[in-house]
Amino acid sequence: MSNDVFSFYELVQKYTVKIPIIQRDYAQGRRQNLQICENFLKALKESILSKNQINLDFIYGNVDDGIFLPLDGQQRLTTLFLLHWYAYVKEGKGNEVRTVLKKFSYETRLSSRRFCEALLDNPICSDSSYESIGAQIQDSKWFYISWKNDSTIRSMLRSIDLIHETFKDIDNIWESLTDKRTVVFHLLILEDFGLSDDLYIKMNARGRLLTPFENFKAEIQDKSDKGNWENDQEEFSKFCYKIDGDWTQFLWDGFRKNNSVDNAHMNLITTIVMAKLSTGQLLKGSERIDTIRKLNDNNSDRDLIRYIDQDTFDYIYKVYNLYCKLFNTHAIPTLNIVLWRHEPDQCLLNQILVGINTSYTHKVLFFAQTEYLLKNTEIRQDKFEEWMRVIRNIVSRADLTADGKRSDIIRSPETFYGAINLINELANGCTDIYSYLSSNTIASSFAREQVREEILKAKILELHPEYKQLIFKTEDNELLRGRITFALECAGYKSKIEQIDFNLLSQVQTVFDTYFNKELDSGNLEFDKLRRAMLTIKVRNKYCYYNYWWSFWYAGNAEKRKLFPLFREIEYFIGSDEFKPYFRELINQLLTKNYDEIISNFSKPQDMENWQYRLIKEADLLFDCSTKYIAITEDHKSCYLLKGKRPSDTSGSKLIQ
Repeated sequence: MSNDVFSFYELVQKYTVKIPIIQRDYAQGRRQNLQICENFLKALKESILSKNQINLDFIYGNVDDGIFLPLDGQQRLTTLFLLHWYAYVKEGKGNEVRTVLKKFSYETRLSSRRFCEALLDNPICSDSSYESIGAQIQDSKWFYISWKNDSTIRSMLRSIDLIHETFKDIDNIWESLTDKRTVVFHLLILEDFGLSDDLYIKMNARGRLLTPFENFKAEIQDKSDKGNWENDQEEFSKFCYKIDGDWTQFLWDGFRKNNSVDNAHMNLITTIVMAKLSTGQLLKGSERIDTIRKLNDNNSDRDLIRYIDQDTFDYIYKVYNLYCKLFNTHAIPTLNIVLWRHEPDQCLLNQILVGINTSYTHKVLFFAQTEYLLKNTEIRQDKFEEWMRVIRNIVSRADLTADGKRSDIIRSPETFYGAINLINELANGCTDIYSYLSSNTIASSFAREQVREEILKAKILELHPEYKQLIFKTEDNELLRGRITFALECAGYKSKIEQIDFNLLSQVQTVFDTYFNKELDSGNLEFDKLRRAMLTIKVRNKYCYYNYWWSFWYAGNAEKRKLFPLFREIEYFIGSDEFKPYFRELINQLLTKNYDEIISNFSKPQDMENWQYRLIKEADLLFDCSTKYIAITEDHKSCYLLKGKRPSDTSGSKLIQ
């Protein structure tokens, strides 16, 4: 068996050596194993000094296309690699040696592999005056802070310090290891003995499980290699090199959680894949919808790699490069507009990477932000915010009910798909969204009503740019939330922009800012004043704004009605053609009077029932009715202030006559 004896250098001259992903981390340098490593190095030192060859026993593995994959011997091989690297650095060996040593590759983590490459590509001083080579390495510009989380790299750094301590005073280490072959081992190729891959897997069952992110990195590297997706890229610019270096570093610096960025990586990639599935042709119909739902529920889905084609791969690469550059130059734009219920944790990027309760809507907003940043090398804060303002208005719309329930418009994979495709279309004009909207037809049917309003606003601003801030202030209102058609109507708008009285619109905006810019609690005294003021308003000869809601279930023989128990019901109210004239009249009165003046100046007309008048004038009646539900008797001469929201009768409820 004399022909199976190799030195480490002979092994890497003959084969490329890869420690496979299935293997566990490098363990000899762990704190608890340092004595083992120290004893191993002392044995090697004694062999070199005595010039007596030491045989390290068998190293097992298989060879696949010129690549040796060790099954057993990983720990010894790694320590030998580090010793050869130390001798190479200490004795100043040339590029030829470096090229050979680069054939040793550590694949359990990509960061481990990059670290081994970086050791050989960057000079390190191994002078005996240095106590810690490991500390010198960690202080180097090329060393990524995130590498400290790789247990293999931590172990390697400790082993390097032990090697330095053991061999710093010894000369001609390289010659002893290579020419004199003082350290050798038996190389056993398992396939030559008819041993199957099953044995390989079973013997490595002790190895640690890879995280979903580590599995994904290996899978995407394999898919990229097989698809020749990066043939024109330099090695240092390739996806797997970048994701294990600069990109992980920027996540580590700004977005790590529990000393890990794996989940941040998976969150970002999954969000991108969901968006690209919506705009691409990889999946269609129900399969696409089901997959978007699945990925939204699980950012570590094992099938994630299936949904990445070259177009998605290229987009992921661009997004990482984009945010890495912007983060490192402190150039990620601040979004200075209110996003209401979709306000992110710190910023949209943070929300996607590490945020809690990240919604479909957050992902849509992030896609919109990303599209702008990718399409505009020069970020104009005003144009960026105008773009995001339009998208915010669209995604903030939803169907309201008379009960004030306002579900998100994007609450399913179907609506996510619709929103992403709309944004993908609008992004063609994101550089100046108002100019684009005012001069282009929008094909997407998603949120068509709100898109029509955004087009109207764009045309208003094209004709009257001097009123931009007025429009923005109006749509930022808590009650209106981006939909300002009602406010425009209060200022004279019917169907033509020329009808708008902008001085009046400014006054209307002030009214909304004063009275409707925060969500009022049901028992709030000002909210009661609003209800009482609404009772003073007559439309189509009726004082009955409360008819916006009714129930099939009576309280005894009395008809149930509501007086805005919830602030959000007003938004439904002003969207109703039948009832919004009541509110328009209220706004008109608030232009010159406040609630107290409206109420105190009101005199009972002949066609108003007494109970209606009493609710207006006697503040305690509504204040003491916590439900804000009433029930009107059959003759309409009286009403009950209901003690509950859904009583079957009027017992226990106060009668107002």
